[in-house]
Amino acid sequence: MVQQIAYVGLGSNVGNKIANCARALTELSSPDISIQRVSSLYKTDPVGYVDQERFVNGVVEVCTELSIRSLLERVKIIEKNMGRKTGVRWGPRVIDLDILLYGSEVCESEDLVIPHPRLHERRFVLVPLVELVPEFMHPGLNKTMRELLAAVGNNQYVERCSVTPLECVSGNAARP
Repeated sequence: MVQQIAYVGLGSNVGNKIANCARALTELSSPDISIQRVSSLYKTDPVGYVDQERFVNGVVEVCTELSIRSLLERVKIIEKNMGRKTGVRWGPRVIDLDILLYGSEVCESEDLVIPHPRLHERRFVLVPLVELVPEFMHPGLNKTMRELLAAVGNNQYVERCSVTPLECVSGNAARP
């Protein structure tokens, strides 16, 4: 099978948010998913349902032989294993893993849309994506991640955490 580069968004706003992101990265790393790079982590305001704690968000670049569908199944298993429960839409969560991009592929099915359908509206996704791949062209919108971020503007709170992704994975991170 062909190797594919994919970008997965991660976020948490329950418990030790940074430790939750670290665990998700550890769980994601496997023989068929190789973590290539991880963006900085960012404190962000919730979107949609706003009566909840701030999130910690980031983006991880992975190389995988898994199909889009298999990658989706894997991230859902990780979320479940980490204690994610169904609740209020856009509500509090221990971990949230979203496939943002899968190479330049476009996928539209009932339970999966790639590129992520709200990627271009969310500063908390675009800031870490621009950190990793500023010139990556959004399939369908034909704009780079940098151009999409400029179009969103500064209307959503996003602040870089003082902890690095390496500290996050090694477990030496404090609460944000």
